[in-house]
Amino acid sequence: MNEASLLQNFLVIGGVLFALGLVGFLVRRNAIIMFLCAEMMLQGVSITLVAFSRFHNNLDGQMLVLFIIAVAACEAAIALALILMLYQRSGTLDIAFWQSLREDNLKPHVDRRIPAEEAKERVWPSLTPSGVIPEADVDELSHRRRV
Repeated sequence: MNEASLLQNFLVIGGVLFALGLVGFLVRRNAIIMFLCAEMMLQGVSITLVAFSRFHNNLDGQMLVLFIIAVAACEAAIALALILMLYQRSGTLDIAFWQSLREDNLKPHVDRRIPAEEAKERVWPSLTPSGVIPEADVDELSHRRRV
């Protein structure tokens, strides 16, 4: 396999990763999925940079990938802290529920109506009444079934 076709294969894989990450970021509303899609876009860019670096026989792209990996690790740590804080405050990971965090002069942007939380009726188990002594069988009291 020559270098041009190898470069083309790497560019296709990098482009597919970036496109999948972009679609996932724009379509999904779960914060964790959005951060994972941003990571997928960064990995697509990293593969592309390594491919061009190999094609041109220099290490500039690979050194840039090391910086991208460091930035991605920092982003993951900050995203985890942010997600935990927002989940603790709102109790959900859906971004539409975080409208209270916007600035005061901005109108809320709602792409879909937030579903109303339905109160489910709880079914409690029925227990035997306490204080009622069951009737004893006379045969069982006079004979033992087991030894």
